[in-house]
Amino acid sequence: MHAEIITIGEELLIGQIVNTNAAWIAERLNEAGVKVRQVSVVSDTEEEILRVLSEAFERSSLVLMTGGLGPTRDDVTKLALCHFFNTSLVLNQEVLEDVRMLFSQRKLPLTELNRQQALVPEAARVIRNAHGTAPGLWLEKEGKICVAMPGVPYEMKTMMDEYIIPELKKQRKNHYIVHRTILTQGIGESFLSEIISDWENNLPSFIKLAYLPSPGMVRLRLSASGRSEKELTKALAQQEAKLAELIPEYIWGFDRDTLEGVIGKLLVEKGLTVSTAESCTGGYLAHKITSVAGSSAYFMGSIVAYANELKSRFLWVDKKLIEKHGAVSRQVVETMALNGCQTMSSDFCVATSGIAGPGGGTPEKPVGTVWIAVAHGEKVSSKLLHLGDQRDRNIARATLAALALLREKILEA
Repeated sequence: MHAEIITIGEELLIGQIVNTNAAWIAERLNEAGVKVRQVSVVSDTEEEILRVLSEAFERSSLVLMTGGLGPTRDDVTKLALCHFFNTSLVLNQEVLEDVRMLFSQRKLPLTELNRQQALVPEAARVIRNAHGTAPGLWLEKEGKICVAMPGVPYEMKTMMDEYIIPELKKQRKNHYIVHRTILTQGIGESFLSEIISDWENNLPSFIKLAYLPSPGMVRLRLSASGRSEKELTKALAQQEAKLAELIPEYIWGFDRDTLEGVIGKLLVEKGLTVSTAESCTGGYLAHKITSVAGSSAYFMGSIVAYANELKSRFLWVDKKLIEKHGAVSRQVVETMALNGCQTMSSDFCVATSGIAGPGGGTPEKPVGTVWIAVAHGEKVSSKLLHLGDQRDRNIARATLAALALLREKILEA
């Protein structure tokens, strides 16, 4: 079974709203063993909806649509479906009662416009909406399926989870797609590909590898498809073990893990604490650590010493050290980390100092030069990074590298 997703709405085409529905639906379909062939975005016109729907039905056996099912005049999805499936709108008493009940609970009058929500294509199987007025619609033609859902995310997601996915799994009970994502840091995509090329070339034919790079890290997604979920999971585990032997120093997590989440678990397990002393990352490092629920158990605090004067005042960095080596130096960042442990009474302190850009670089220290350090007691480790010239990416990559170094040192503790 191949699927297509059609999202309807002018607001999506002009960038007013990000198309999160399509991404969420695609993920859920994949988990159910259904491959998505194409995603389309179309305006709120019957002509455009019919055109895209007709094209999708030629290519795929399942089409999922969101949007255009509301009570206003620009919601024309139901009319387009009637034309495409050669049917007409009829009043559905079950939907009408759902709408009447919803308005009664909200102590609002049932207007004629909202009453029209109970008009549905006669050929459709109705999917009841537990959170709104527009029902979902399941229609079939020539052995192919079209499902139309509201564009409101929580309404759509409830229909997908409680009705549509279970129905599709019944039809796809003998086919599975299983994913395993290996998270790596500290090596670029091309270098990683070169190291694991022999392993990649010898993957079984039913397992596919995708490289998913982002600033500072590369995700390796293994996807296996077949008729036995148990056997697919076993095969992925075997390939994962082979990969771990090749690049053990670069793998830090799996699937939905976050580096800050992994670090949090390690700190809790070992009963240790951490703080940050930041310059070029401007508090982003502390933000990532505290984005994890329960981080108050191990995060002591942060000093964002952007100005050199504050590095000296709060982190006791000798002014002569800064004058001699510069604020972006191993000597300064290591001092920030060591003194940060004392100032904030933490077992570990992570420090950053660099030139995020776009200005401020010199021939000796160009934009993207960043020093990171992690101190534990009287021990300190540092690393020099040469990043690019994009400020936001530099901050993100420096933060990720600092977290990776922190994880490494926690494991050694």
